[in-house]
Amino acid sequence: MENNNIAVGLDIGTTKIVAMIGRKNEYGKLEILGLGKSKSLGVHRGVVNNITQTIQSIQQAVQEAESVSDYKINEVVVGIAGQHIRSLQHSDYITRANADEVIDEEDIDLLINQVYKLVMLPGEEIIHVLPQEYKVDGQAEIKEPIGMYGGRLEANFHVVVGQVSSIRNIGRCVKSSGLGLGGITLEPLASANAVLSQEEKEAGVALIDIGGGTTDLAIFKDGIIRHTAVIPFGGNVITEDIKEGCSIIEKQAELLKIKFGSAWPGENKDNEIVSIPGLRGREPKEITLKNLSKIIHARVVEIIEQAYLEIKNYGHEEQKKKLIAGIVLTGGGSQLNHLKQLVEYITGMDTRIGYPNEHLAGDSDAEMASPLYATAVGLVMNAVENQSKVVVEEEVVEPPTETISEAEFAIEDNAEHTNNSAPIQSEPKKERKSIFEKWADKLKDFLDNAE
Repeated sequence: MENNNIAVGLDIGTTKIVAMIGRKNEYGKLEILGLGKSKSLGVHRGVVNNITQTIQSIQQAVQEAESVSDYKINEVVVGIAGQHIRSLQHSDYITRANADEVIDEEDIDLLINQVYKLVMLPGEEIIHVLPQEYKVDGQAEIKEPIGMYGGRLEANFHVVVGQVSSIRNIGRCVKSSGLGLGGITLEPLASANAVLSQEEKEAGVALIDIGGGTTDLAIFKDGIIRHTAVIPFGGNVITEDIKEGCSIIEKQAELLKIKFGSAWPGENKDNEIVSIPGLRGREPKEITLKNLSKIIHARVVEIIEQAYLEIKNYGHEEQKKKLIAGIVLTGGGSQLNHLKQLVEYITGMDTRIGYPNEHLAGDSDAEMASPLYATAVGLVMNAVENQSKVVVEEEVVEPPTETISEAEFAIEDNAEHTNNSAPIQSEPKKERKSIFEKWADKLKDFLDNAE
């Protein structure tokens, strides 16, 4: 069954790969039509390290989602994370040729394209360039400069950088699975879209997404993203610790963590004991819950302290940068018992668990609203937005484009990236494009050239 207004998010995680099909209902909420998930085998700490296995896992998740929903998946929006992601602040300016004309989209494009030309370390690529606030002729704190007069346009940018090879490997896995790449989004941004409310982003909030291989962090203040980081620890290291500490196999360690695990050792009595069947003919093992939670506690404290360090680096302790809405925890790791209390204890900040139900339709499955699927829901939202933009664009652009062959259009498109003199006929199209789409287009060109 083909349908144009459906969108698909693909969350390639360390523990699981999720394909989620969704569309907007008439109330503007997200209706999830299908969900497929498979065990992720070729990903380590958010980075693909086995292409063949990852492709198999993606295909398995996609087939499951298709069979549940009867829709055919052609194109997906993918999330990117991993320990190679870093973010930096950068400010840049342009001097406008004609200060008597008002600032328009093109000036902002010029400025943003200039940031894309920054020289990065070898093997790094700029993923997102997010303008924070603008200055026009020295007048600061302007959120939207379009339509204003001024000769010098300046902006602070949040620049997210990642490893070229990792980005290309993800692109390769998606393409080899027979899917089109609709776009790539930073996973902390996707999760933030799914679980944070606009009020929280305004007041100042830190989103900590504890996944299997990585913990993603996104900080918002005044409605603008201020800081992103990926910490290379997640739920899997907790399982590893339990496995080592109790000398049991991984499967048992994972079950122990989920069923009996707690991040707060004081909660368990000394005499609570779990018995674990021994391996083939060996005696069963007895493990006290107190010891189990001590092991978990030690590692969780480390993860939270790393995240808190990032929050401090952003400047949370300054009055002006204070995160009033505190911390929101999401991802599979956020379901650990007493984690909220532990985070509040370590950071002294208000904490809640984030469920991605903020934008889901009312009749959605309870399962979909689990923190496990925060990133997937965010990616579907992103895909839906991209699509509605594309639909609007197509309506505007069609008449002038008919005369141009595909190849010519592609050449013009590249010219637009290099020279900043844009071709005339793509102007209506430009207005509708957000920074993310522009970036996605660049990345697509980049991946196609790399093939």
